[in-house]
Amino acid sequence: MEPLPLHLCKPYNRLSSILNRLYSLIHVTALTSLIYYRVSSLASTPLASLPAQLLVFASELLLSLLWLLTQAYMWNPVSRTVFPERLPENEQNLPAIDVFICTADPKKEPPLEVMNTVLSAMALDYPSKKLHVYLSDDAGSALTLLALREACAFASSWLPFCRRFGIKTRCPKVYFSNLNDDHCFTRSVEYEKERVNIKRKYELFKEHIRIAKEEKSSASDKINPSIVEVIIDKSDDEVRTNQVEMPLLVYVSREKRPPHPHHFKAGALNCLLRVSSILSNSPYILVLDCDMFCNDPTSAKQAMCFHLDPKLSPSLAFVQFPQKFHNISSNDIYDSQLRTTFQVRWPGMDGIHGPMLSGTCFYMKREVLYGNFSQKELHHLKESFGPSNELIISLQRSNQHKTIDNGNLSSTLQQEAQFLASYNYEKNTLWGKQIGYLYKSLIEDYFTGFILHCKGWKSVFCNPSRSAFLGSATSSLNDTLVQGTRWNCGLLEVTFSKCSPPLYGLSRMPLLQTMCYSYYALQPFYSLPLWCLASVPQLCLINGISLYPKVSSPWFVIFSSIFLCSLLKHLVDVLVTGGSVQTWCNEQRIWMIKSLTCYTYGTIDAILKCFGMKQPCFSPTNKVSDDEQAKLHQLGKFNFQTPTKFLAPLVSLVILSMIAFTGGITRMVISGGANELLGQVILSFYILLESYPIIEGMAWRKDKGQVPASVGLLSFVLSIIFLLLGSVVLRLI
Repeated sequence: MEPLPLHLCKPYNRLSSILNRLYSLIHVTALTSLIYYRVSSLASTPLASLPAQLLVFASELLLSLLWLLTQAYMWNPVSRTVFPERLPENEQNLPAIDVFICTADPKKEPPLEVMNTVLSAMALDYPSKKLHVYLSDDAGSALTLLALREACAFASSWLPFCRRFGIKTRCPKVYFSNLNDDHCFTRSVEYEKERVNIKRKYELFKEHIRIAKEEKSSASDKINPSIVEVIIDKSDDEVRTNQVEMPLLVYVSREKRPPHPHHFKAGALNCLLRVSSILSNSPYILVLDCDMFCNDPTSAKQAMCFHLDPKLSPSLAFVQFPQKFHNISSNDIYDSQLRTTFQVRWPGMDGIHGPMLSGTCFYMKREVLYGNFSQKELHHLKESFGPSNELIISLQRSNQHKTIDNGNLSSTLQQEAQFLASYNYEKNTLWGKQIGYLYKSLIEDYFTGFILHCKGWKSVFCNPSRSAFLGSATSSLNDTLVQGTRWNCGLLEVTFSKCSPPLYGLSRMPLLQTMCYSYYALQPFYSLPLWCLASVPQLCLINGISLYPKVSSPWFVIFSSIFLCSLLKHLVDVLVTGGSVQTWCNEQRIWMIKSLTCYTYGTIDAILKCFGMKQPCFSPTNKVSDDEQAKLHQLGKFNFQTPTKFLAPLVSLVILSMIAFTGGITRMVISGGANELLGQVILSFYILLESYPIIEGMAWRKDKGQVPASVGLLSFVLSIIFLLLGSVVLRLI
């Protein structure tokens, strides 16, 4: 008799898939008609409007291509259910797991928040001897190291408390807050007594970190020596004397010596990969951002339902969980929940070859990061992996995890670990090129996952009802745009490389999977058509030049149908996934804002790097927000405290649309040109409608997050200059 399956996979919604395919067919037909109209009408286009017509046509072609690529996500979405209760009854038979947590700046990533993530990982519902938690500190901060020691001492009380009373919310900060939804235990007198005791210890833990923060500098110099320390609780607490079983906890600060490149997060992960290989060598790895705490302690067992499936496991590289956030406002003006990514696209990719690697919240099989080394001789292994003998030995024992007695490292092993974390260890090796997390892009997750899929590995998407992980989303416009600029620059770094997804992936992956990766590879180019459609039709409207069919023409129905059906389809997708009309408006607005700002600057940065005119740089997302910023975020109001380079383009285009809309209405009333110009008037009105928060920030708001008057004045001047120069060019043609 065959054992019961550990997981089930079923189509997301067959009717929805059929309707999506039908819609795609109709939309393709409409786009084909639009292209035919544009091509056939070029010969009769007046010379004065020909350049504008060509620009708008090119924009429509690029938008059509990007839309076509998105249809791959809708082709065959699936959902998965796991049965962790069917795993081996003897938990000691479960494979070991190494947890990698990365932090880089204690000012932007407060040590207390990082320690809450560490504690939640240590408290996973998994055998303690099979769990090892590694913290990478790229700042080399003495404060972070001290905080980790304090966290270890607190864990000796926190872990037994969670196990004894079956606590599900195992992040202490959340457990003791109003966000706690833990109701799985009986609130006995004994429990209440223990809860008061553990809360007192948590407050003491926080106080120790606060005092240390005042006494110690938050970061060391840019030159950091390599530090590897196994953290041991040396307190005299009575709980410690009872020999509480705790996971191995290791602090790692790799050596950094500017200007030697350290490759940001990818370099930190590869350092952890090497150090962990000689200390624990677990066959599976959980990667977490420093603010992404474990919200469901059973996530490890859920992931093992896939990794231990004998039919799926041989080809499975990683199990990806969605990124979810605990600080999302009810309005979510910045689309911080990434609804489209984790509720539409990743289930769609799961029905093909698996979702992309998403930077955090994934359980990876260690061996997939090493490539095919089994046939290599010893000297070839050292050329690839570096000169460490201990590391080479661990490769031969990839399925045998190690244990460290009493958490004590021998002097030899200590020196070897520090050697593996040294700045020049990777020199003349294949680390970051063919081994580990890849270095050619700022977003190592996208690039590494893409290469793994090209090699034939698969992935799965696990989205349980209780969020497995919860993090902190960006809560200001500036943080959202800075983060988006970095992401889009990283995407184009891959696009411009020899491993460009549209070309490299086509012969190595299914067509639909290639389309999914190609969409993200080309996503930054949304900036081109949106800049065009936010300026050229408005300029022509003011000058009385028509760019769209007359309202009385049947072709106008084609154009308006494409526009309206696209909006309606997006609205339906939002409503089906539990969103609202307000969610739909917010997603439309932030997509336009990102396209005109961070997509644009990400493209420029990638081009400059391609020509060696800019050095790679990485700024961690700020996890600290002041009270005013948090208040604006919760009220659903934009915080326009952002650099002029982001704000001026947005305000300039809004002013341009205001002038164009007013001028177009006036022209239609006085000259009766509604039949020719209505399409451009509608476009300008739509832009103004979506830009209401910007208009509000310029005209009515008086709070800290308003649009600065200086930016408004600069934007007005830029708009007038564009109108004057554009009008002169149109008259000269």
